[in-house]
Parts: sequence; structure tokens; C-alpha cells
Amino acid sequence: MSIWEYANPKKFMQTSAWALPWLTGLSVLCLIAGLIWGFFFTPDDYKQGSTVKIIYLHVPSAMMAINAWVMMLVASLIWLVRRHHVSALAARAAAPIGLTFTAIALVTGALWGQPMWGTWWAWDPRLTSFLILALFYLGYIALWQAIDDPDTAADLTSVLCMVGSVFALLSRYAVNFWNQGLHQGASLSLDKEENVSDVFWFPLLVCIAGFVLLFVTLVLMRTRTEIRARRLQALLARERLA
Repeated sequence: MSIWEYANPKKFMQTSAWALPWLTGLSVLCLIAGLIWGFFFTPDDYKQGSTVKIIYLHVPSAMMAINAWVMMLVASLIWLVRRHHVSALAARAAAPIGLTFTAIALVTGALWGQPMWGTWWAWDPRLTSFLILALFYLGYIALWQAIDDPDTAADLTSVLCMVGSVFALLSRYAVNFWNQGLHQGASLSLDKEENVSDVFWFPLLVCIAGFVLLFVTLVLMRTRTEIRARRLQALLARERLA
């Protein structure tokens, strides 16, 4: 069995139909458990008070905003190399979801930053690159909408996705590239000394799992919708030619 079998629309529809109920249930379970645990059963931070609990929305959404673009990049490269339409449609399906996560990260970051920094926004390296990433999401979505031929749209958006990946990388590692800036370092790290305290760390992991599962669930749903829309367009084109 080859992984490329799932690039077949029929195979993809069958597999995703089986997986979606399980993914939906797991994502809801993890999100409810993680958010309730984090917001109601963890103490206030000794420096940040109850404001620290924004971490359970801000960190997972920021991680998924970047990883959604990475997923789009991989799907776009598969399209450019192997010309599998499901991969192009999956990249298109992921873009509005990634934009939503980016917006959540920017808003929650502002809500967290105001009491900590005394300002809603700063032209910090990570914040600035994250804002540019949001603009790339908007440009990607607009480019898909602006081009009628789907293959041409997939080609051009794939190139845009590769360019935007620079800012996805900067959004993740800007703090390491530039020492200046208000934004703190990573909340989760392979270095245990840089991680948040365990009392916050464990519910945060559950929330991250919930956001990952939610992203996969929504991408599968939207990709199925894109496939159906493509089939409908093909049927309408046949009727016009008949």
C-alpha cells in the first residue's frame, strides 16, 4: 500500500469519512478537558496573576498558525511535483483555518501583552513577522479567488506559499534571531529549564493536542467540501457542452 493512494479523491473521501467522527470526538474532548483544566484548576502566576491563563489559547493557536502554513507548503510542493489535485485542494482548505488561528494568536497576544508590557502592540520581531504571515494568508486566499483556472491558481498559490514560508519560519524563531524585543522565549522547549512550570505545562499540552486535532478535523472537512465543489463544477461544465 502506498501513501499516494490517498491522493485519489475517491480513496480520500472514503478514508476521511471514516476518520472524521473519531477526530471530531477527540478534538472536542481534548479542548474541553484542556481549557477547563487550564482556566479553572491551575493557580495564578506569581508575576502575571490570572493573565497567564491566556497561554491556553495563545500558545496553541500561534503554534497552529505556523504549522498550518507548513502543512500548506508540503501540500503545495506535492502538487508542484506530483500534480495530485487533492493536495492542492487540501492546501486551499487549510488557508482560512490557518488565518483564523493567526487572528486568535494576534488578539490573545494583545490581550496578554497589554497588562504585561503596558501596550497592545509593539513592533517586536516575532509580532511583526506574525502580522506579515497573516497578510500572506490573506494574499493566498485572495489569489485562489482571483484566478478562474484551478490548476493555474494552484501553481501560483504554491509559489506564494514557498515565499511566505520565510515569515512562518521567522514567526517561530524570531526571538532566537534577534535578542531585542518584548516577546518572551518559547513556552515549550526541549530544554526543561525554558519550559513553563509543570502545573501549567500539562494542561497546555492537552490544549495543544486539542488544537492539532481540531485543525486536522477542519482541514479534512473543508477538503471534502472542495472536492465536492470541484466535482460539481465538472458536472456543470459537461452539461453546458452537452
